[in-house]
Amino acid sequence: MQNDPTLGEVMRRLEDVRQDLKEDFRELGVRLDSKVSMERYQLEKVASDTAAALLIERVKSIEDALEQEEKDRRAEAQKQADRRAQDRRLLFSAIVAPILMLLLTVYINTQGAGA
Repeated sequence: MQNDPTLGEVMRRLEDVRQDLKEDFRELGVRLDSKVSMERYQLEKVASDTAAALLIERVKSIEDALEQEEKDRRAEAQKQADRRAQDRRLLFSAIVAPILMLLLTVYINTQGAGA
């Protein structure tokens, strides 16, 4: 009987155990409050994935628009170059060729008259 705890000692130990359990439950509650539920995590992940997909789609459409604009610019530059070449041919055939023909005719006439 000498080693048996007294009733007061048992009560103090039970009170300590109860206090420890209260603290443990409080800590557990704080930890659970800081955790995110799986459903919420999945919803947030889906929302994040959707936003990323929309952003990727938007970037792709911008890149496609820029690429199309570059193609249009190159086509317009080629069209301008073709137009300039055509203008040069027209200038040659409308002005230079008749002048050369006139000069050739004058030369031939002067050579024929002098002979």
